[in-house]
Amino acid sequence: MGFYVYIIQSLADNSYYKGFTENPINRLVQHNNGGSKYTGTKLPWRFVYLEEVETKKEGLIREKALKKYGHHQIIRLISSEKNQLLKILGNSTD
Repeated sequence: MGFYVYIIQSLADNSYYKGFTENPINRLVQHNNGGSKYTGTKLPWRFVYLEEVETKKEGLIREKALKKYGHHQIIRLISSEKNQLLKILGNSTD
């Protein structure tokens, strides 16, 4: 079982949300079904970043670090080699 940190982007206002999960697809569905107070007001959401980590502890630490990132850092991270979505989607996050 993997652990993931992720960044989703609101298609309503282009804001970002950073999180941690064991099941990225289910978590995105929860966000898009209003399962979070913050993300429920900015529907719909799409993945723009996904990074697998080895342990839950590592994931929670990484999530905390991502929450401190500024806009430009997030943009760089999304286009970096760390973004496993690029591998999955063939270098496109659209």
